Amino acid sequence: MMATVLVLHDVDDVDHWLSSPKREELFGPLGITARTFRGAEGSKQVGLVAEIPDMAVWQDALQSEAGADAMKFDGVHPETIVVLTEG
Repeated sequence: MMATVLVLHDVDDVDHWLSSPKREELFGPLGITARTFRGAEGSKQVGLVAEIPDMAVWQDALQSEAGADAMKFDGVHPETIVVLTEG
């Protein structure tokens, strides 16, 4: 069953994060789709709603070297990540 999650975190540069190809490169092959959101003007908080076919595969991807590299490239502050699962 497809899981829907809301992920919030801070980034170095919101515009860079929004335009980065890394999400699609990492998640696309896993069948994960994501819609991106930005916080209020001046905020460094961003979010995404992701549709995830397999939560274990998603978690493994995030903890992989490729996942760490993607977060670093995107300027993600890992200590700020909050994941909310639907319902």
